[in-house]
Amino acid sequence: MSINPEFSLEKFSLGIDEIKTEAERLIQKSDNFHENKGLFIVKTANKWLQQAKIRPIPKMLFSELWYEGEVCILFADTNLGKSILAVQIGNSISSGKPIGGFKLEASKQLVLYFDFELSDKQFENRYSNDFQHHHCFDDNFIRIEINSEANIPDKQTFETFLNDSLERSIVETGAKILIIDNLTYLKNETEKAKDALPLMKHLKALKSKYNLSILALAHTPKRDLSKPITRNDLQGSKMLINFCDSCFSIGESYTDKSLRYVKQIKQRNTEQLYDSENVFICQIDKPFNFLQFEFLNFGTEKEHLKQLSEKEKENQKDKINELKLQGKSLREIAKELGITHMKVKRVLDKS
Repeated sequence: MSINPEFSLEKFSLGIDEIKTEAERLIQKSDNFHENKGLFIVKTANKWLQQAKIRPIPKMLFSELWYEGEVCILFADTNLGKSILAVQIGNSISSGKPIGGFKLEASKQLVLYFDFELSDKQFENRYSNDFQHHHCFDDNFIRIEINSEANIPDKQTFETFLNDSLERSIVETGAKILIIDNLTYLKNETEKAKDALPLMKHLKALKSKYNLSILALAHTPKRDLSKPITRNDLQGSKMLINFCDSCFSIGESYTDKSLRYVKQIKQRNTEQLYDSENVFICQIDKPFNFLQFEFLNFGTEKEHLKQLSEKEKENQKDKINELKLQGKSLREIAKELGITHMKVKRVLDKS
């Protein structure tokens, strides 16, 4: 039998590799076909572990408060510094330098900061010294704002056009870190569960599709400064909290208006480390041309809450008893007065 002179072992081995690759692809496709059951993906626990093993271990982006691969929510009342801290976090990740008092494990990388709050001039004011000697951000920090002159395509709502533009920015830059300031611009009425659910599903879908880490800022209504911050303080809290991976909040110190504290509200990649007994105490400062949170120490939330006077305590007690006589449950009373149902029970037990 004659051998083709153009035949080479190298060509044959490459062909084998290509055949193996195609075979593995077909096997994977077959597995996926059998594992996908409509809305569900069905695999053995061992297969899930094998799949998870090849994924990198999530790294801290902002201490244990926000990890890679998470949709995280930062919420606080108006004018407490959400945007200031968010820009500071973005600056930290884009430059690869941790914020004093906080941890950064992830490597230096591109950050998309969607700024729906400030104009460019307001932004300049925060990151310059009297509009001179501007702070030099790393080129990895990309700030994005709404183009007021953009034309919305026919048959598209503003929200759909906004979401499409957001996704296009992700695809064209290849960024994996998104900071959205704030959620209101993605959905106008996040305090309503029916509006909050599609929003969170959209963010989760983007996260999974592009392997993103998302920090989204949200408002909280005016709250009673005598009470600890809880997940119930977030607008649309039930849906937003249920669907996010992690959440933290900024509180204002009642004893010193220049102080802020940062408290962990929800976490999945770690135990709760920064609860009411261990919050970050910070002050907002501008050493030269960069407005920022400056870490001071750790403390308890209680020492920064408003203390009720004896008269206020008596009024609260009278109100609890009055609502109880109206036939309201402990939880209904607690919700109306903005306190825990256990506190309601303690007051009633002493009455």
